[in-house]
Amino acid sequence: MFVLYEEDGAFKAGTILADNEATLQIENTHGKRVKLKRAHVLLEFREPGPGELLKRAEAGAEELDIEFLWEVCGDEEFAFADFAAEYQGHSPTAVESAALLLRLHASPIWFHRKGKGRFRKAPADILQAALAGLEKKRQQAAAIEHMRSELVSGRMPAELAALLPQALYRPDRNRAEIKALEAACVDTGLSAARLLLKCGALASSYDFHYNRFLFEHFPEGPAFPAFEPATMPDGLPRAAVAAFSIDDASTTEIDDAFSVSPRVEGGWRIGIHIAAPALGFARGSGLDAIARRRLSTVYMPGNKITMLPDEVVQGFTLAAGRDCPAVSLYLDITPGLAIVGEESRVELVPIVANLRHHDIEPLFNDDTVHGEGPDFPWKRELTLLWDLATVMEAGRGKAAGNEDRIDFGFSVDWTQDTADGPGRVSIGRRLRGSPMDKLVAEMMIYANMTWGKLLDAAGIPGLYRAQGGGKVRMTTVAAPHEGLGVDCYAWSSSPLRRYVDLVNQWQIIAVLQGSAPAFAPRSADLMAALRDFELTYAEYAEFQRGMERYWCLRWLRQHGRGEVEATVLRENVVRLAEIPLVFRVPSMPLQIPGSRVKLCVERTDLLDVEVDARFVQTLSEPDPETITESGFGFA
Repeated sequence: MFVLYEEDGAFKAGTILADNEATLQIENTHGKRVKLKRAHVLLEFREPGPGELLKRAEAGAEELDIEFLWEVCGDEEFAFADFAAEYQGHSPTAVESAALLLRLHASPIWFHRKGKGRFRKAPADILQAALAGLEKKRQQAAAIEHMRSELVSGRMPAELAALLPQALYRPDRNRAEIKALEAACVDTGLSAARLLLKCGALASSYDFHYNRFLFEHFPEGPAFPAFEPATMPDGLPRAAVAAFSIDDASTTEIDDAFSVSPRVEGGWRIGIHIAAPALGFARGSGLDAIARRRLSTVYMPGNKITMLPDEVVQGFTLAAGRDCPAVSLYLDITPGLAIVGEESRVELVPIVANLRHHDIEPLFNDDTVHGEGPDFPWKRELTLLWDLATVMEAGRGKAAGNEDRIDFGFSVDWTQDTADGPGRVSIGRRLRGSPMDKLVAEMMIYANMTWGKLLDAAGIPGLYRAQGGGKVRMTTVAAPHEGLGVDCYAWSSSPLRRYVDLVNQWQIIAVLQGSAPAFAPRSADLMAALRDFELTYAEYAEFQRGMERYWCLRWLRQHGRGEVEATVLRENVVRLAEIPLVFRVPSMPLQIPGSRVKLCVERTDLLDVEVDARFVQTLSEPDPETITESGFGFA
């Protein structure tokens, strides 16, 4: 005798070796002997053999029409053997009974199991719902396969194109589109970003990085929502000065300007004038909500996302040829450059010139500032401001010689195409700490210090930068900034570009005009703005550094650089000589920091923003004096 039984969800057959009434000793088709409870036996039979039964039953099950079985079956629970007899119209063979059992067991949508060998057909409504779900899954599987095939073939499916940002930066793996993308990545051996770039979903690797930043920080896009326009203030007095600004050529948010006027009693009156958008809209307005959400202008090579709409920027930027609302700080100085008086005002300031670095630096630099350089408009004013800045720097205890560090400026010509996509990058170099840099920096430090003290004396809170023990933090109370050597430092000089400065400007104007401040002492909103600004400003800065690194790699590829020179910073970390790109060179033997080395660039990756280079040779080692002066050393 043979038996058919179920074990671990599978049907098996075997030969009875011993019958102990409640239990059986069975030898299965693989020769293994098992002990089986009689209650687990589904069918006893004499022919065919166990292996042959299963083989023939599986073939017979395939021929049974499950829909017909459901139609002819009654609504009550039944045993498979009884249904087999009814279906066959005669006493069924072991093969016929087993075939029906296998078919019922394999069709849980049509027949629900009610015990060992017992079933009940699914109610019509439940069956229809299950079949609809099955069809939906089938269609989804077909859609996934279609999208996978398109991606593998290098074509972008329209369904996935609509989900591009989410697919790249926050994929929902329950979606069919993402399942298709992941399957295609497995088939092609490419990451999602590389595959979508290959399919043309991204115009270039730049779009991958820029769109990720937008997805994380500007999910609704960089465009501004509708807003009520800013209002130009009325009744402001007009300053009797001729002010000029000093900025880079690409600057459109001109926040600061200067003026120099002779005093009757000798010496000069120096004006530091800061654009005043805080006069154009109030806290709680739509424009305030926009600025509060963005918190800062975002800078990156070849592009920027401004904190305020262009209409507002253009209305309050200190553009030449017009009178501009400003908060002004006047310093009365003697011929010996001693400051003998200070005054702050809210006024209209005539801007007569916007000086640009590229025009002025060739004429006003370390070599010409007190030399016999050529004469040019504003030379007298710039020279006086630089002299005053030098005195201010010494007064802070920060007097130093000219710095020899290099600033790198990035510009991108988007009208040119390259092999890596739109945009041809240029990277310029300029010496940090030039006379123009110093005079602007010192004037801004003095203004931010003075207005910070003004708020503190008035008992009105502001947002301060403080430094102690080497740590820089932001606070709502005046505190020393050891790095700058000042008693307090309230960012106030860039209200078109930073929300902190805009907040402080509202507070400063309240003091100067005797009105209620926008933020009262212990304001929870002020603390929230401080916290959000710190986090967001750091993230924006990190993005800017990342994009500068990206464009450094584009520059290398654009110029076909193979062998390059670099300076060793520490261990195997180097910085290229021509551009501000820092990376590791694992193959480089230990070098003295400050050494110049030659490398061979072997690979650049614009998606991972990585560069692989091989050490070639050491070009030179620094003198001991150079190591000391430059601060290089083995830390």
